[in-house]
Amino acid sequence: MNQSNYIKLEFPSRSINEGFARTTVACFAAQLDPTLEELGDIKTAVSEAVTNAIVHAYPDTIGKITLRAKLTADNAIEIVIRDAGLGIPDIDKARTPLFTTGGEERSGMGFTIMESFTDKLRVRSIPGRGTTVTMRKQISMRIGGGK
Repeated sequence: MNQSNYIKLEFPSRSINEGFARTTVACFAAQLDPTLEELGDIKTAVSEAVTNAIVHAYPDTIGKITLRAKLTADNAIEIVIRDAGLGIPDIDKARTPLFTTGGEERSGMGFTIMESFTDKLRVRSIPGRGTTVTMRKQISMRIGGGK
């Protein structure tokens, strides 16, 4: 790909929209000709990031989630999920496996899962102003893929 391609979505923090975001990014990423495993990794990471925004950023209200994705010239996808919710007071603590503010039904593994299914994960947050999660996944170049 000589030029990068991108999408931008904005949707309310309703749980039904997690599946929409996951499927949309998977369809967009298909342009890179990922393996089924790579596509599954992308879908899982997006699901976790969007679910975190729904559950933790807006626990008692419906807010806005913005999802941006772009394909890069080096055959990778960069995904940014942003909310304007509660924010995270201690990012290092939030990234600790099994730590959660979401109650007993939450595993506390969201960031750990995002990190293990992507090549790069960055989390930025300002308490009271929101959180931005940036993920990057390199897609393998397959022989005969016509890139």
